[in-house]
Amino acid sequence: MLLVPGFMLDADLWRDVVPALGDYGPATYADLSQDSSIAAMARRALLDAPARFVLIGFSMGGYVAREIVRQAPDRVTALVLIATSARGDSDVERQRKAVVAGQAAGTAFKGLSRSAILSSLYPDSAERSDLVDRIQAAGQRLGGDAFRRQSLVERRDERDELAAIGCPSLIVAGDEDRLRSRAEALELHQGLAGSSFEVVAGTGHMVPMEAPQRLATILREWLDRQNAEA
Repeated sequence: MLLVPGFMLDADLWRDVVPALGDYGPATYADLSQDSSIAAMARRALLDAPARFVLIGFSMGGYVAREIVRQAPDRVTALVLIATSARGDSDVERQRKAVVAGQAAGTAFKGLSRSAILSSLYPDSAERSDLVDRIQAAGQRLGGDAFRRQSLVERRDERDELAAIGCPSLIVAGDEDRLRSRAEALELHQGLAGSSFEVVAGTGHMVPMEAPQRLATILREWLDRQNAEA
């Protein structure tokens, strides 16, 4: 498996999911902290990836995962996209990028704000300090340079290109995701021919942290079906 995290996250995102997926081979984790474009992130991830692999992308990592498929279609046996989108940057997102671009390169990074983190969680998870602390810790590990690079990454609209992806695909959405809408998840499902679609109840955007066991069950059952049909 090759697992691709989201914005200002690292391999810890998958900490509670991977142990239940041991039957599908060892996990390799993409590092999105070093590069300034989706294409470069995908190239770096492929350098350390197995010859053939199941590809799982979360949020921004979904954009990277689709680029990995475009760069190495023969190496990806199955694609899972979690809490992500195929839309390009919105006007609001472009405005945020302009603010970051206008900041001095040496501006001190204080980590992701608590309000930003809470917006990514299911409302009932607002008091889960364990989740908030894990997300904050990942941002602090990656640091200000990675924050600036990732904040400025361009996400282009890929909705018209989804049909070119031919591998088996699964789309997973959080029931109460306030960062990526159900409509965006359905666009992926409808654009990827023959894809499966699952909604994880009681979760916001951070599905792998908020409901790791339920997510692992969905992944196992879907991967088992792909193996049975192969």
